[in-house]
Amino acid sequence: MKTEAQEYRKLASDLNRLLPSSHREFLSSLKEYFICGDFFFVHAGVRPGICLTEQSEDDLLWIREDFLLCEDDFGKVIVHGHTPVLEPDVRPNRINIDTGAYATGRLTCLVLESDEVRFI
Repeated sequence: MKTEAQEYRKLASDLNRLLPSSHREFLSSLKEYFICGDFFFVHAGVRPGICLTEQSEDDLLWIREDFLLCEDDFGKVIVHGHTPVLEPDVRPNRINIDTGAYATGRLTCLVLESDEVRFI
């Protein structure tokens, strides 16, 4: 019987073999965050009290509770995922769009047009 580590290595090897080079190039070109107007797009969230452009890569990718429990104004609305929710979670300082597509099959898309915020 395979161990969890062996299974992980096999999955990683399969992904590496099957992932088209164009996809690999696209993924490796992505930045840690993206700023557009009043919005700051990031994987997990930001560390409260730290300037948005000075956030650590670790926090941008992994932070949870310190960010999720914070009600402070970050200067921009943080659009994030990393913590699955049943429905998009819209708050004054952040929008969580992670509806757990890997487990639920529901992928959420945020549409920002003018002053309108909607989901498809």
